[in-house]
Amino acid sequence: MNVKNWTYVLNGARILDLNPVVFSTSVIIIFGFVAASFIWLGAMTDVFDATQAWIANTTGWFFVLSINTILGYVVYLGFSRFGKIRLGGEDAEPDFTLVGWFSMLFSAGMGIGLLFYAVAEPMYHLVTPPHGAEPHSLMAYKDAMRTTFLHWGVHPWAVYSLVGIALAFFAFNLKQPLSVRSIFYPLLGDRIYGFWGHLVDIIATVATLFGVATSLGLGVSQVNGGLNHIFGLPESPAIQVGLIAVITGMATLSVVAGLNHGIRRLSEANIFGAAILLLFVLIVGPTIFILNGFVENLGLYLNDFFYLALWNETYSAGDWQNAWTVFYWGWWIAWSPFVGMFIARVSRGRTIQQFVAGVLLVPTLLTFVWLSIFGGAAMFFELFQDGGIAAAAQENLTSSLFVFLDILPGASFTGGMITVLATISGLLATLIIITFFVTSSDSGSLVIDMITAGGNTEPPVTQRIFWAVTEGVVAAALLVAGGLSALQTAAIATGLPFAVLLLILIWSLHRGLSEYLANDA
Repeated sequence: MNVKNWTYVLNGARILDLNPVVFSTSVIIIFGFVAASFIWLGAMTDVFDATQAWIANTTGWFFVLSINTILGYVVYLGFSRFGKIRLGGEDAEPDFTLVGWFSMLFSAGMGIGLLFYAVAEPMYHLVTPPHGAEPHSLMAYKDAMRTTFLHWGVHPWAVYSLVGIALAFFAFNLKQPLSVRSIFYPLLGDRIYGFWGHLVDIIATVATLFGVATSLGLGVSQVNGGLNHIFGLPESPAIQVGLIAVITGMATLSVVAGLNHGIRRLSEANIFGAAILLLFVLIVGPTIFILNGFVENLGLYLNDFFYLALWNETYSAGDWQNAWTVFYWGWWIAWSPFVGMFIARVSRGRTIQQFVAGVLLVPTLLTFVWLSIFGGAAMFFELFQDGGIAAAAQENLTSSLFVFLDILPGASFTGGMITVLATISGLLATLIIITFFVTSSDSGSLVIDMITAGGNTEPPVTQRIFWAVTEGVVAAALLVAGGLSALQTAAIATGLPFAVLLLILIWSLHRGLSEYLANDA
């Protein structure tokens, strides 16, 4: 049995190939939200703030418990008897080289967010420490880095790993459609092709769309912040909507180019550009301080891992966690159908053990290197030179990276070279943000299209263009209606129902893996 699609062919080319229930219902929900955002523009900001506060205050504990449960199960998979299972069967060969694979993993999983928060987050925590330290104290510096490591460490990659393994296993080993509904087959059986399967895919589509739109909104806000800092271009919703339109057009060209020629090449270009910027900061900045800081930050994170992972702000009765940790957990969970399906799509031929090691550890380590170089250099300027970066982050998160890049060359150069290098590095950072924007939009449209096409891994280009444009429209609506608060609310509101599905997924995947090994015995 399979999902029944609507298919329309024109002059021998597929124009439409979609599941009518999932596609139409998802579109109604998504564009209903967009319409409400513009019709009740003034009231939506209050709605976003109230919704975020209610979800965070009421279900924050559930997000914390869920994401730690997911991490525990993924680690178990890597060491269990299931680790030897090869995704795609014993004879399957990887479709991509390790370099190409890691490039796509990193670009899809973290890209825009890391550029946005690598400087901004530790600087923000320095002024408002989460665990009671005095602002700008030595403990605040340490707390800022270990907390940033928590938000970008193994937890998000565990969520991606769980969804990716499940999708790849059920699609490539059990020959189910490459769609979120398929991972519940051990529990629902053929009912995945009916109402319950449609419901799962609708939740996954909406969660993915808003998760990707959150990243796109953050990315375009930072592009606007960079252009404002470098060229004086005003920061306004109108400018940001215009930037979204231009960059979405670029993403559409990448969509037409396809997975191998579009996403893969752009992903590798992202990594190359990011590596140049990373080396520039490492070499020009306080190199020894950064290297020492990387080792110490890693130690702080590992030493306090369980405390940080399970901390729930119970006894301080504050609301810091709602705006940061709960937002991140909701964001990663909302992103998980997108990143999970994308990495499943490019991970055929890897064993589950290789998948866990590759997806859970390598990108996490690269992320920690990135955070230690950017965040560590910013910490140095704040600690020893009163750099003013933390104050800039409090005033406007989107411009903190560019304030940092202005200050950075002064550590090694004097005179006009400081201005030249600051301008070049700022322009490079803006270009990298744009290319990450394009790959996120392109990858997201591919994944959403596969879900709404009933698991078809090669859906028509016209549908992917539709979803790429829709992602841009939703990101624009969120920015116009409520800015950063709206982006955060969209992430946790769509992440909450999918968090429930992920816990059920663990049960379903475990049953599926057990039955697979039993049948092979």
